Amino acid sequence: MRQAGENIRISAFDPIMEDDFLPLLHSFFPDGQAGGTLETIITQEEDGTVKARTTLILTDGVSHTEEDNVVPDPADIEIEGGEDAPGAVRRALRKEVARAVYLQIVKITGRKLPWGMLTGVRPTKLVLDRIEKGLGMHATYLTDRFCVTQEKAALAVRVARRENELLDSFDHRSGFSLYVGIPFCPSICNYCTFGSHPLSKFGEYVEPYLEALGKEITETSKLMTKRLDCVYVGGGTPTILSPLQLEKLITRIRESFDMSSVREFCVEAGRPDSITKEKLEVLRDSGVTRISINPQTMVERTLKTIGRAHSPEQIVEAFAMARACGFDNINADLIAGLSGETPEDFLYTLSKIGELSPESLTVHTLAHKRAARLTTSPEMYEGLEAKGVPEMVRAGAEWAREHGMEPYYLYRQKNMTESLENIGYCLPGRECLYNILIMEERQMILALGAGASSKFVRDCAERFERVENVKSVKDYVERIDEMIGRKRAYIEEYNIKV
Repeated sequence: MRQAGENIRISAFDPIMEDDFLPLLHSFFPDGQAGGTLETIITQEEDGTVKARTTLILTDGVSHTEEDNVVPDPADIEIEGGEDAPGAVRRALRKEVARAVYLQIVKITGRKLPWGMLTGVRPTKLVLDRIEKGLGMHATYLTDRFCVTQEKAALAVRVARRENELLDSFDHRSGFSLYVGIPFCPSICNYCTFGSHPLSKFGEYVEPYLEALGKEITETSKLMTKRLDCVYVGGGTPTILSPLQLEKLITRIRESFDMSSVREFCVEAGRPDSITKEKLEVLRDSGVTRISINPQTMVERTLKTIGRAHSPEQIVEAFAMARACGFDNINADLIAGLSGETPEDFLYTLSKIGELSPESLTVHTLAHKRAARLTTSPEMYEGLEAKGVPEMVRAGAEWAREHGMEPYYLYRQKNMTESLENIGYCLPGRECLYNILIMEERQMILALGAGASSKFVRDCAERFERVENVKSVKDYVERIDEMIGRKRAYIEEYNIKV
């Protein structure tokens, strides 16, 4: 029996099912509390009948139980891809049981999740796969098979169709994308666990890190023969580097890789307190075509609460500097659900963002990550829980529509507030291809730097496997030859075409 919380338990005849249900239960009860004791038991009879029973015993002793014969006859299970596909029958059975358990919890609690029983990070991938196979009825497929709400099903279909148009515009499977990570930040936000290291504590590692990263760039470029389509420099905060360090880094990338076919070159200039005119000029002169300046919020008290050492005025100044330097493709990231915020705060932020006229807007729903300060030190934020997060997400969608933007990519994370999503909007022609390629797993990603995770394509593009670098900056610097060797060994062992 597995624990999904102090008083939430699940038991199944197939241990993998227990793993399936843990994310589902966490979606319903992100804080691990169900208001009582919740127990789900999955059994299988000798004749193949599968039963699911969910019971919630409230703290006042009142008991609620739902029980169903999930699969009276295993022959009735709908098996996608045919019974001969490896593991197809088992996957289909797990899906049927998950739906039954989801519906049982809905009946007991009276609460539905916007994405139904879907707990993976890529709901649009289901629709994109169906589009590529020439199938139809995508929204109905999501609502009937996965209990997704009509609103979210329509959103997923809309995004997937736009993604499909963009992917069809070039031979993406013949190329690859490059990610380069800079894991340093001016300070660490209370919600962040992105392997970022505050410069105040790790400043001495910046130069050794860049030297090791330069070596990884040079050596891994020798392994690649495919066409390079997209370059994305992320973090952390890449613009934490000095102008000279930025110039050397991008020069190393350009000297190591054939950039002649690159369709976009993106750099996260995420923190306005890390942006200067000189750094922006380096990015511009180095051929960077898209940058991201990420306010997260324009409410000053929230910036202080979450640990951002900059003001809303600095965000405005950073946008002005970027425009003066000639950047015409700027993304802005916002987070719905930050500590202490209300829908009115989020609407205020949107109004201020409108004055900056970004070409794209990404609305993230706050994810409660285990290692983030927001989770590890909840006493610091007691009474500062955000209110009306779904209204914030809807306001972001309305703002985007009013400003001529369309949703073009979407993904989810574990433990997201209200079990919602992250979604990117943009003006026509301002999509970030890299975002689509990495989220929908349609192309090989070569990822360099501490904590970077490369994705290699195997089995005729049917499977992606990760080759990861260590997260610790110190270990990355000391073991850089091992990081390079991991990629080389994997490519050689599986004869990967790169």
